[in-house]
Amino acid sequence: MRATDAQKIRGIPLFESLDDDSFEQLIASGYLQRFPNHVVLLHEGERADFLHVLVEGTVEQYASHGNRETTLSILGPPSAFILAAVILDQPCLKSVRTLTPSQIVLIPAEKVREVFARDLVFAHACLLELSTRYRAIVKDLKNMRLRTSLERLASWIVRADAEAGGKGKFVIPMEKRSLASQLGMRPENLSRNFAELARYGVRVSGRTIHIADIEALTRLAQPDPMIDEPEVSGVVPAR
Repeated sequence: MRATDAQKIRGIPLFESLDDDSFEQLIASGYLQRFPNHVVLLHEGERADFLHVLVEGTVEQYASHGNRETTLSILGPPSAFILAAVILDQPCLKSVRTLTPSQIVLIPAEKVREVFARDLVFAHACLLELSTRYRAIVKDLKNMRLRTSLERLASWIVRADAEAGGKGKFVIPMEKRSLASQLGMRPENLSRNFAELARYGVRVSGRTIHIADIEALTRLAQPDPMIDEPEVSGVVPAR
């Protein structure tokens, strides 16, 4: 891997505290690849040959059963994904595809397991990464079980607006179909909920959302840090 490509992942929490030798072993046989949008990177049920590290773009993690499909999460950079499947050498429980043109570093799974087995700092970093993912999953489960679909959509809009600078206007960063699936509803339910949110000052034009009354929308969403606060990966202490 070129030095400039290696630098793109050196600062990610999973790798930032590794000594140079361990980091070089991980990336020596890795490579940076560019993918267009809507490319399936991983198939549910297949074993992972590589740890994937997203450095640019957006990917969707999803699963299917019969003729049904659901979005599990949307990831932006920097993100390492399918880490658990790589460490356990088990089949992936989800599929992954690009939503936008993306740059991804691919690190051989066997090399990840080798460094994990002998480097305590890297093992600690993996534990923190997996713990962060676990807490995010619990929060997502609480969001699904404790809120109505209308409240989930309102909560998502409040958070997305804040992340976009709190201007009361932003563009949905994915297809509405993916947003509906991520929020646990069908596309037609999403449309009905958007229409219902007009009473709270929300107007939708294509993929652009306009918010006229953020206070009314926030009262509906009832933000809760035990559900809505983003998880941040821990920092591994230096050697």
